[in-house]
Amino acid sequence: MQVIQIHHPMAPDQPLDQPVVLAMGFFDGVHRGHQAVINRARAIAQERGIALAVLTYDHHPALVYQPMTATSNRYLTVNTRKMALFEQLGVEIVYQVSFTSQFAALKPQEFVDQYLVKFHPEVVVAGFDHTYGPKDVATMDRLAEFAQGRFEIETVGKAEDQDKKISSTRIRRNLDDGDIQTVNELLGYRYRTSGTVMHGEARGRTLGFPTANVSQEPHYWLPGIGVYVTRLKIGDEWHLAMTSVGHNVTFGEGRPVTVEANLLNFHEAIYGEVVDVEWLYKLRGEVKFESVEDLIAQLKQDAAATQQYFDAHKNDKLALD
Repeated sequence: MQVIQIHHPMAPDQPLDQPVVLAMGFFDGVHRGHQAVINRARAIAQERGIALAVLTYDHHPALVYQPMTATSNRYLTVNTRKMALFEQLGVEIVYQVSFTSQFAALKPQEFVDQYLVKFHPEVVVAGFDHTYGPKDVATMDRLAEFAQGRFEIETVGKAEDQDKKISSTRIRRNLDDGDIQTVNELLGYRYRTSGTVMHGEARGRTLGFPTANVSQEPHYWLPGIGVYVTRLKIGDEWHLAMTSVGHNVTFGEGRPVTVEANLLNFHEAIYGEVVDVEWLYKLRGEVKFESVEDLIAQLKQDAAATQQYFDAHKNDKLALD
């Protein structure tokens, strides 16, 4: 898969000189609704014997339009993960535009003339609610007006689950609630974050439950506070784990949020390893225990419940890895 980075104004030699079917969107999460758009574009590309391309952006447009908040630059899929998912879906070319104030200032007609047409699309595919400028003007219904017959347009309808639209916003809410089962159902794959294993307080080892303290990539949207069934990928191998997202309130107030994974039947030192954490199921919320003995008893229950989860779900399949 070829990834072409573009900064406005686009250089004349950046678009490849070949016809494509172009799917466009920000695609944070590459969830089932996004997959429907890309899959439709891929089907058309295969019918016509031409390449499948995606037009996307390097960060969320909200960073340009709205004041910065604590979550403005957090994502369901950071860039490397998004590109990996695109490749799994059969995308051959990614045009990734830097979303700047100057780019955002383009009028819809200018965007079509200076960008879409230059990508040589035979067909442009997007979701029904996709916009490419002011939301009351730059709609999919009006794209044909701006295209002026230079490319065809395919609009993909709303994807729903349990009679509700599948959206990145809905998935973020489910993550905050710790509803990982719904998150993974809406994504069509198991939610994943990554980080580096670092030294912590080494308290887990003294309790008989040594943990890998994972310093999370700051742009990831972490699941809400709680204890989860997870898998950790170390090198090329996946390992079963139970992972806490929390403040370790048993050992004091006002502590920072940490991600601590206890790997089942694994005892090697992995400091400095960059690991993927795959989130599967929330076991419980965070609890402040009255004693260390109470905490150890609960950790034993958590470990047993984690193993039981994997035993019961060993044949589960999702669309993407």
